[in-house]
Amino acid sequence: MRKLFVLFVLSFVNCNHTAPLELAKEYTSIHNEALAYCKANQFNQDFYFLIDMSIHSGKNRFFIYDFKTKNSIDKNIVTHGTCDVFEDNPEKYKKAKFSNTINSHCSMKGKFKVGKRDYSSWGINIKYWLHGLETTNANAVKRVVVLHSWLAVSNEEIYPRYSPLSWGCPAVSDAFMQILDGKLKAVDKPVLMWIIE
Repeated sequence: MRKLFVLFVLSFVNCNHTAPLELAKEYTSIHNEALAYCKANQFNQDFYFLIDMSIHSGKNRFFIYDFKTKNSIDKNIVTHGTCDVFEDNPEKYKKAKFSNTINSHCSMKGKFKVGKRDYSSWGINIKYWLHGLETTNANAVKRVVVLHSWLAVSNEEIYPRYSPLSWGCPAVSDAFMQILDGKLKAVDKPVLMWIIE
């Protein structure tokens, strides 16, 4: 009888708990648009990279999405740009700002083609050129905004702390870059990266 009473009390407390729950963001329409884009432009149709800059930089916000299983198969932390060259940006750690302007050190949003694998002086010494496919990121190559790793970037969530800031590059941990590099080397078609907010 006592066990039943305890279970009743616990269920009452749980059902009436009013603290807000953190809900996962709904990306279905974005995934569908990404797949349609990949099909129309002869991109890789196995997976794509989604970066959601609206998520706190200390949390996982770089997702590898598998089109076939319709699931994120991996995720990790990624940096955003300081965006403080032309004007002060006191919120730079808390919120990503976007600009296509040369030398702005801002992040850029929109769709990118992940391009050629090349040498990087950062992290595991590998970078991938990013080719902006929209007006919001057309200067990616001129700005040398590339996908690379950086020792300062954690390989696990550090919330409520923030990730370090970049000059606009989506920089990841060395361990996560090895995963990305392995997937990119295994495909023979361009991979889509999409940065949203």
